[in-house]
Amino acid sequence: MTTGARPGAGLAILDKERPQQQVAEIGHVIGDVTGRTAIVVDDIIDTAGTLCAAGEAVMRAGARRVFAAATHAPFSGPAYQRLAGAPFERIVVTDTIPLRPGAPPNVDVVSCAPLLADSIRRIFTDDSVSEVFGGNNHPF
Repeated sequence: MTTGARPGAGLAILDKERPQQQVAEIGHVIGDVTGRTAIVVDDIIDTAGTLCAAGEAVMRAGARRVFAAATHAPFSGPAYQRLAGAPFERIVVTDTIPLRPGAPPNVDVVSCAPLLADSIRRIFTDDSVSEVFGGNNHPF
């Protein structure tokens, strides 16, 4: 992908409800995922209940493959067990929280240190932080 390019992807929205604390149910997949590769994006994966429910929902809705990405991954409690049985080919997270031992083999950690270091340097040298994103940090 070239700088500034965006994937020609569609968008699906998952309708999530919490009937009780630490329990997530995906009621509907809004959008067409049939025969497609789905990428479930979230801010945090704690116990992985929501993420696993999302992965199962898009597969039931006809997705061919499913991947996941999240910023923070504390992976607490039953997270590793849940993820080991989930349909995700790969799960990509950042290193904002160190992983405890035993992560499933489909978990990949990406360092955000270079991005943060460059941003901090630019702030202190009065350079453009927008350039960290190739000047394309506005989605619209």
